Amino acid sequence: MFFLYNLLVHFVGFVLKIIAVFNPKMKLFVEGRKTVFDQIKQKISSTDKTIWFHAASLGEFEQGIPVMEKIKTKFPNHKLIVTFFSPSGFEVRKNNSIADVTIYLPLDTKQNAKQFLDLVHPKMVFFIKYEYWPNYLHELKKRQIKTYLISGILRENQVFFKWYGGFYRNCLKTFDYFFVQNESSKKLLQSLDYQNVKISGDTRFDRVVSILERDNSLDFIEEFKDNTTTIVIGSSWPKDEELLINFINNSTEKVKFIIAPHNIKPEQILELQKSITKKSILFSDYSDALRTGRDLSLREYDVFIINTIGLLTKIYSYANISYVGGGFGNPGVHNILEPATFGIPIVIGPNYAHFAEAIALVNMEGCVSISNQNELNETISTLLSNDDIRHEKGHICGTFVQMNKGATEVILNHIDNDNL
Repeated sequence: MFFLYNLLVHFVGFVLKIIAVFNPKMKLFVEGRKTVFDQIKQKISSTDKTIWFHAASLGEFEQGIPVMEKIKTKFPNHKLIVTFFSPSGFEVRKNNSIADVTIYLPLDTKQNAKQFLDLVHPKMVFFIKYEYWPNYLHELKKRQIKTYLISGILRENQVFFKWYGGFYRNCLKTFDYFFVQNESSKKLLQSLDYQNVKISGDTRFDRVVSILERDNSLDFIEEFKDNTTTIVIGSSWPKDEELLINFINNSTEKVKFIIAPHNIKPEQILELQKSITKKSILFSDYSDALRTGRDLSLREYDVFIINTIGLLTKIYSYANISYVGGGFGNPGVHNILEPATFGIPIVIGPNYAHFAEAIALVNMEGCVSISNQNELNETISTLLSNDDIRHEKGHICGTFVQMNKGATEVILNHIDNDNL
């Protein structure tokens, strides 16, 4: 089976090189891997002690940060190596401050796995949430390197639990310990006779709780808000914006709106701004005015469009109500934990079934799922007009985050007892 798998990986690698000629994202995927081994040789010596974290993309990287921070404190003489599979994760966080080396993970061939581990020679390895690469895992087991899955999620429809999934079930044998998010994941592993599993919860809760400990102030947002009730719309997509713009344009309430779209391509941002009839300003226009010394008062505007990245989390701290986008698409809604940690009521679209925290908060009524214009209008109008309902839903969200923190501590306590 390994022979067929390796044949397939080599074939896929060849096909991706062809696709990369026509697809910019795939070009990043292919080009970014060409220099990985040279980068490792430059940044890691044979005498370095290292710890390796692997993240599929941006979300998994963010999920791993609390554990990375604690590991870095606990093992200050070790270099942290972070690998990404996806360009969408690597390109955003390739210059992060927590890792000593951030690189793409070379394709999962037998030769790549051996060469990678020869050069990195990690003392321990953490795979975040998912991604099970047979050659890497086999080689880690062969070298007796401690390997952990953290914030793991397993589902019945995964190949491990199918009659034909024997090859991938063998991959699970390579893990020394599984730290999973919920009881169902634990039971699925136990059904395969794995007892080396513990429910730790989701490290993302520790990540968002830590946000409260930092300075989240933004003077320009405070000026724009001007002590007015503010709705923050985060990671919105066109379908979200279609409904929200109708609400914004027809709203008679004294309320301000901050929109941080998922896609900030100039043409789409200008199209978004043109569709808004209320007085709006782009973050880029505000920045230009600031740079050139032009007088500009943000208090005069009703809608602030944030056409840059990296500010949304802090902006949520100024929200009275939040709308989190993505819920009209596939796989669904974006991160709702960031606004939740600030104790803000959340509104989302209908597609959230893949996200346990969204399911929980909808069931607890801290988060409201809407499916159409009427539901959006009714929900936001109620939250604007009824302070008690708004505060109650916000309290539910904030309490939910606080009650679910602690996954990082569970993982680190186990590592202490594992004599690493």
